[in-house]
Amino acid sequence: MWVQQKITYELPLNERVRTLLRLEFLFLQARHTLDGVTVLDSRATLASILDILTVSSRTDLKSEALKELERHAATLGLLDKVVGVDLAALGLILDQLDSLIDRFHAMSGQPGQALRQNEFLNSIKQRSGIPGGLCDFDLPVYHFWLQQPAEQRISDLRQWLGSLDTLRLSIELILRLLRESALPKQEVALGGFYQKSLDADNPSCQLVRVFVPAESRYYAEISGGKQRFTVRFMEPVANGRAVQATDDVEFELTCCIL
Repeated sequence: MWVQQKITYELPLNERVRTLLRLEFLFLQARHTLDGVTVLDSRATLASILDILTVSSRTDLKSEALKELERHAATLGLLDKVVGVDLAALGLILDQLDSLIDRFHAMSGQPGQALRQNEFLNSIKQRSGIPGGLCDFDLPVYHFWLQQPAEQRISDLRQWLGSLDTLRLSIELILRLLRESALPKQEVALGGFYQKSLDADNPSCQLVRVFVPAESRYYAEISGGKQRFTVRFMEPVANGRAVQATDDVEFELTCCIL
């Protein structure tokens, strides 16, 4: 049976979720090029790892992630008495939460702390902000590493990225629970515009998700904050500025709260 493909657009409505989404993207990017045998693959993977270290150093991510995992474990642990709950699936999620909580408690310092103290990685990071600053002549030690056999480079990259596995797995689980916290609802953007106010008396929406058929000629532009959010459907214009749709646009919307 043919399944209609959809494009998903997301907007985080707080800084915590925004950071998790950025890290999710960087981990996906790093893992995509990790096993590539070319020098450019290794460069791309290492650049993603350094970006992960930069983003994760801006907050006490260990404490934040641990707090989220413990909150989810306490909330979901109350569902085992609810009629109709899939106990097997619930048990699997609780086991994953408990395992990650234990791994964080056993961790010394922040995720990636050893990598931040690695002189080789720091020398690359210092020049990575300069456009073209990692040419072969700029950093001979990096050039030397890039000329090692692919198996050696991939082994090093696996070790560095693997030291962040607890963080990666926690982010994946937290975001999966958040995304699955609500079901999509059918909505219509009149003249390409949709606005929704958020109830200040209830837990605020943390993540807005908009689903649009892949064949649609419009893309969703989402903006908002704690009180409301808007969705504008825009049509790209070749060599020009996109214009808002004048048609009514049907789409699916999920406001994720967990």
